Amino acid sequence: QVQLVESGGGLVQAGGSLRLSCAASGSILRLNAMGWYRQAPGNERELVATITSVSTKYADSAKGRFTISRDNAKNTLYLQMNSLRPEDTAVYYCNAWGLTGEGRDFGSWGRGTQVTVSS
Repeated sequence: QVQLVESGGGLVQAGGSLRLSCAASGSILRLNAMGWYRQAPGNERELVATITSVSTKYADSAKGRFTISRDNAKNTLYLQMNSLRPEDTAVYYCNAWGLTGEGRDFGSWGRGTQVTVSS
């Protein structure tokens, strides 16, 4: 079983920055796509950014402000968020797809970390 644990959320003023981390643990042979999603109260979960070994993809709302990256040696995903806005307030979730050490495909979600941006 692969577990994802997010950290780095918190309360920040508009214009500020936060760096989210997501550590993957368990029997992992290979991590393929990883991503950040967010869900604000009353809204559906939405894509923020994804990363594979060859590409990154951002939601329009994240372009130019957020940067997704990963440390493959540490099985850790990051999201650097700059110029934060009140509308970025949400629970941020980490997602990962890959192959376990037993040779099985997996897809996992973390439990989320709260990001609150005050105006």
